[in-house]
Amino acid sequence: MAFTLSGDDVCHTISPTPITAPYWVAFSSSAAELIGLPLSADGFPKDKGWLDILAGNQTSSENHQFLEPKATAYSGHQFGMWAGQLGDGRAILLGEISGQELQLKGSGKTRYSRMGDGRAVLRSSIREFLCSEAMHALGMPTSRALAIVGSKQTVVRETLETLAVCARLAPSFIRIGHFEHFASLGSIDRLKELADLLIQDHYPECSNTNEPYLELFSAICKRNALLVAQWQAVGFCHGVLNTDNISALGLTIDYGPFGFLDYFQIDHICNHSDQGGRYAYHRQPQIMHWNMACLASAILPLIQLNHADEQAQTLLKSALDNFSVIYAQSWQSHFRQKLGLQINLDDDVQLIERLLQAMHDSRVDYTGFFRQLSQIKRTSAIKDISLRNQFIDRVNIDQWFTDYLTRLQSESCEDLERAQLMNKVNPKYILRNHLAQIAIEKAQKDDFSEINKLLEILSHPFDEQSENELYSMPPSSDVDYVSVSCSS
Repeated sequence: MAFTLSGDDVCHTISPTPITAPYWVAFSSSAAELIGLPLSADGFPKDKGWLDILAGNQTSSENHQFLEPKATAYSGHQFGMWAGQLGDGRAILLGEISGQELQLKGSGKTRYSRMGDGRAVLRSSIREFLCSEAMHALGMPTSRALAIVGSKQTVVRETLETLAVCARLAPSFIRIGHFEHFASLGSIDRLKELADLLIQDHYPECSNTNEPYLELFSAICKRNALLVAQWQAVGFCHGVLNTDNISALGLTIDYGPFGFLDYFQIDHICNHSDQGGRYAYHRQPQIMHWNMACLASAILPLIQLNHADEQAQTLLKSALDNFSVIYAQSWQSHFRQKLGLQINLDDDVQLIERLLQAMHDSRVDYTGFFRQLSQIKRTSAIKDISLRNQFIDRVNIDQWFTDYLTRLQSESCEDLERAQLMNKVNPKYILRNHLAQIAIEKAQKDDFSEINKLLEILSHPFDEQSENELYSMPPSSDVDYVSVSCSS
């Protein structure tokens, strides 16, 4: 259901700011299926009015009408510091269609734009579009990207760039920051209204319990613990895990300075703006736990409705402590699957951690290594394992492969079946930054073919696609490093 809270302290109704001469840059037929949008043979909506809707130029077509577009208020912690009121500064919620909220990113100024212009550029819109759909294909809970609409209008960033509007979908865009906003205002009624809305529409299992708000908190914690474990397993770095960027539904949202790991670095920082490394790859679980603690503080007044302060805090702390347990169990499960291990043995965690350390020390391609690992047979001779050539410390990695082959002897799964299972969880294709950059540079010359090609490849990340082998490779040493930041 769409965001139904109303009032000046919650949101304000505002129409998107039109753009000149809009045109299609990209469109996801897969995302369109979510809202039952009929498409023409060219892959774009049959109803031509959708181009203007998704450009922000109008709010209705022949078959659809969005009555009250709105921008919502939220607050949050940014890089660990309380930032106060924030809000949808360049996103406008058009409304709900088939159980999905439709939001336009880059559709103009709102009350919450602060010093910004409310616009997004073609470059960042392409990255969000491709990554949203790639993450969905990888099995990640995520917002979806429906389309990019471009224009020759320009906006000033580090240079002059053309603007674009990215249309995205989610069951709800409610964030941890929404809870923090009402808590900071001391508005218990609004907190309750928000929590009740979430329970009614997205967490109905919490409604028939003695502690619905505590159960809601536990459920949000669980979803986000499971989410960040999936990120770690696939090598995804979000880049800016501020509380206002954390979904109350446990979705990956707000794709900005994200990056998938190429050559593995456990402390990899994908966000150029993150000079202290707060959101580095290895710190993502810790930061997500910290964000859940911020949610606990915000939701505390609701728990205090039925409990004294000390007891309410104890209940929330106990629920928060479960985050680490759920995360650890999920992380171990994902990495066992990546290694093709079906049963749980006590030494497995050490085996996984030793491998990750060796990969870090030698800067081994993360995605490529795990994909190729499935080719190893239980009877393989160490000297015949080509993967060992990627490691600097040959003695150390030979010992690891020796221990891994010994561990495989504990499994009943045959080599072929194990390889098939491993290839279902270890993707061959991810959205590497250099691939996205190639698509961006072509699009800036009005060639959108690479966006469509990447969308097709990334829609089937676990398939071999031998004709697209080059797209599975890490960047070569002569490819310039792609720097991304919080700026659009």
